[in-house]
Amino acid sequence: MKPLKTIIVMLLLLSISTYNCNAQDVKADVEKMHQLYIEMINNSNLENIDKLYTENASIRNSDATMINGLENIKNQYKATFDSGTFTISLETTDVSQLDDDHMFVSGTFVYSKTNEPKGVLKGEFVNTLKNVNGNWKILKSYRYLETTDNASIINSVYELFSKGDIPAVLALMDDEIVWNEAESNSLADGNPYIGPDAVLNGVFARIGERYKSFTLKDVKLHEMSNNQVLATLHYVLEMKNGKTYTIQAAHHWTLKDGKIVGFQQYADTKKLADSEKM
Repeated sequence: MKPLKTIIVMLLLLSISTYNCNAQDVKADVEKMHQLYIEMINNSNLENIDKLYTENASIRNSDATMINGLENIKNQYKATFDSGTFTISLETTDVSQLDDDHMFVSGTFVYSKTNEPKGVLKGEFVNTLKNVNGNWKILKSYRYLETTDNASIINSVYELFSKGDIPAVLALMDDEIVWNEAESNSLADGNPYIGPDAVLNGVFARIGERYKSFTLKDVKLHEMSNNQVLATLHYVLEMKNGKTYTIQAAHHWTLKDGKIVGFQQYADTKKLADSEKM
């Protein structure tokens, strides 16, 4: 019969060996998940979402908006993929298993829009994973930006506005945004508009009522110092009486921590006034 001390040592070694094996298995499972995620982003593959997220999953986006439920998550990714093609790289920094059914995974990401060198977002993620029938899936996901390309955010504003996705545009604004229309523009009667709701009701809603269509073209972005972006562009205004006006404009944007905190419009206000004559 082996001495008690020898038996205890053997049991300890067996325990350590089993733990290391499980830890290695868990890390391998996490890496497989990350490869699925990378393949989904790089190939705009919505089919991988069912393999990656639980039915009641939630995502806190970098702009602090929350997406709840698998169908809403699919809709968010679909909208993202419809706006262009993207690439992403991930690096796992920590894996902590809480119990047999839950673990924390954290790491870093670099997310970029293809053919837009400035459209790069870097940050950190923290995910809570759940074991679903032997497969690890994301239950909760939190994303935090480390560095923000301000021009990329403003580019998103124009893309979303062109699609008519006004709620998404408003989500990019700080709660205390200060919005100013060009002096002598009829919409300047409410300057300054404070907060997204004021911008929605005082500017966007009135534009929708006034014009048959309001589109943008020739948008060019100019990154400036102190988290500022200058955009030069043209408005194409189609009136309800059939007339069309093309109006030159410039927008001065100010951002903080990835949110828009200030907007100043400069425009050919005479042409704007002419367009309002019925």
